[in-house]
Amino acid sequence: MSYSLNRKISGLTPYEPLSGTYRVRLDANESFYTLSETLLEKIEKAVKEIPFNRYPDPYAVELCRAFANFYGLSPEFLTAGNGSDELINIIVTAFSLKGEPCYSFAEDFSMYRFYGELAECERVILPKRNDLTIDVDEVIRRVNQADTGMLLFSNPCNPTSLGLKREEVRRLIRSVNCLVVLDEAYMDFWDQSLIDEVEEYDNLILLKTCSKAFGMAGIRLGFAVANPLITNALRAVKSPYNVNSVTQAIGTVVLREQGLLKSRTSELIESRKELEKELLALAGRYPVLQTVYPSVTNFVFIKTEKSGEIAAALEQRSIAIRCFDGYLRITAGNREENRVLIHELGEVLKEVSR
Repeated sequence: MSYSLNRKISGLTPYEPLSGTYRVRLDANESFYTLSETLLEKIEKAVKEIPFNRYPDPYAVELCRAFANFYGLSPEFLTAGNGSDELINIIVTAFSLKGEPCYSFAEDFSMYRFYGELAECERVILPKRNDLTIDVDEVIRRVNQADTGMLLFSNPCNPTSLGLKREEVRRLIRSVNCLVVLDEAYMDFWDQSLIDEVEEYDNLILLKTCSKAFGMAGIRLGFAVANPLITNALRAVKSPYNVNSVTQAIGTVVLREQGLLKSRTSELIESRKELEKELLALAGRYPVLQTVYPSVTNFVFIKTEKSGEIAAALEQRSIAIRCFDGYLRITAGNREENRVLIHELGEVLKEVSR
C-alpha cells in the first residue's frame, strides 16, 4: 500500500527566499545594524552560563520581563515565540475551527492566508481601496456577515508600507464580531501602537517581532500580547519549549539595551526618509515609477508596471530588492547602500524608459 500526501499539502513547495551574495541586499526589511562588540561580549557571557543539558524555560520568564520593561507592560500579557511566524501558525490553528472564516487583505503578509488554508479555514480575502488604504467601514460590514472567525492584518502594512491610524484600528476591533490578530511588526517605526491597550479588548492579539527594528532576525524571536485569558490559552497550546535557551539569553541581553535600540530605530527611520526622498526625486524624472507610497516603516513601496524588469536589472548589478506583480519593495539600508541603490536604479530607469 502506497502513501499519498493529503490535499492540504500535496501541492505545496518549500519557501525559497532569495539566496546568494549581493553587493547590496535591500529585499528582506532587515536592520542594517549588527550587534556591537560590547553587546556581543555581554551575549557571550550570557550564553556561557546556559545549562545546555537542560530544557529551556518554557515560559521564557526573564526574556518576557525584559520585553515587558522595554514597552512598559506587565509580563502576564506576553507569550514568547520562535518568531512571529510560529505565533501566527499557533493562533490560526488553535483559535480557528475548520470552516470558519479567516479574513485577510489582498495586499498583506502572505503567510496569514497560508496558515489559514493549512488550518482548513474558509479563506476570505478583503479588498483594499485603489490607493492600497483600508476602508474600515467596509471591513466591518464584511466581517460581521458572520458571527465567528478571525481577522489578521499588519499595521503598518507589509508590503505597502502604509499605516492605519490608532483611532481607526480601535474602531475596527470594537466593531467586529471576531478575534483580531494585529501584527505590529513594523510599529517601532511609527507612533500608532495599541500595545499598551491590549487589556481593554477581549478579542485582540497583538504581535511584535525582534527581527526588524531590533536587528535580531537571525535568532527568530517574536511576542504575542493579549489579555490574560487569551494569553493563558496561547501558553496552553504552544509547544512547551518553543523558544530555545540561546535565543532567550540573547533576546534578554539585547532588550535590556533600551537606549541603544531606540537610538538605532531613530536612525533606521531617518535612513528610510532619505531613501524615500531620493526615490521620489527619481520618480519625478522617470514616470515609469508611477507611485512612491508614503512610508511609516523601514522600507519604501513603489508602483510600477515594469517591476520585474527593474528588479532583474538591479539583480544583474548585484543589488537585491523585493519584486511583486506591479510593485517594488525596497528596504532602507545604510548611507552607502542607499547611495549605491539610487545610483544604479537611476541607470536602470534610463534603460527601461527608452
